[in-house]
Amino acid sequence: MSVAFRHPSSPPETLHPSLWRAWQLARGRESVTPTGFTALDDELPGGGWPHRTLTELLLSHPGVGEMRLMAPALSAQARAGRTVMWFDPPAVPCAQALEALGVEAHRLVMVHGRQGLRGAQRRHLLASADVLWALEQALRSGHVGLVVAWLPEGLRADALRRLQLAAQAHDGPVFLLRAMASRLKPSAASLRLALSPAGGDALSLHVLKRRGPARTQPLVLALPVVVPFPRPAAAVVDPSEPSGPVPALRTPMAA
Repeated sequence: MSVAFRHPSSPPETLHPSLWRAWQLARGRESVTPTGFTALDDELPGGGWPHRTLTELLLSHPGVGEMRLMAPALSAQARAGRTVMWFDPPAVPCAQALEALGVEAHRLVMVHGRQGLRGAQRRHLLASADVLWALEQALRSGHVGLVVAWLPEGLRADALRRLQLAAQAHDGPVFLLRAMASRLKPSAASLRLALSPAGGDALSLHVLKRRGPARTQPLVLALPVVVPFPRPAAAVVDPSEPSGPVPALRTPMAA
């Protein structure tokens, strides 16, 4: 019986697509979604947000620019006709701002726990069991385009592992938004980015974990500027017209 040995200088990816050298980015065969930022794509394995795995965005505070960072991916999934699901967002999204970023609001599905939005605002340490269950089922279904979940700092490691296993069936990006204090805790996510403001419409990203070498210096990105929609003009009633109900103006959703 003859045994063929591979030359030691052969690239590790020829042995298995999930292998890579410590100094290079992984070159797996899984699909990715471009981030919309060339400088960030160059730093991510595969050149974009990974599919079938978790991506953690750790925030110095909510509203640091995370939505504008995810906007190109959200828009791409919406344009492809795929559903975008948000789990436990801490505030009601502004439909007009989403439309300005290219995200079709009718593609968005929001999921809250039994306590609704108030529960999401107060849930700083413990995650709602029903939200985690719904999130896991959505990932396992394989019928969702992109998932964004706001999870508390005190999320248990075994819950993260379950989500990571479920994400393997999900052909799309999965974003977990958590507080910056979670950076010191282990995570099953294959990609972890710490986000902080960099002045004006700029965002600083520190790559905490990726399938590749460590990056010591933060990456600064210029975020897209959201142009606010003009307020609708007040309705004018002509007194010469017959009296009757005045149609209500559609007001924007709360930010």
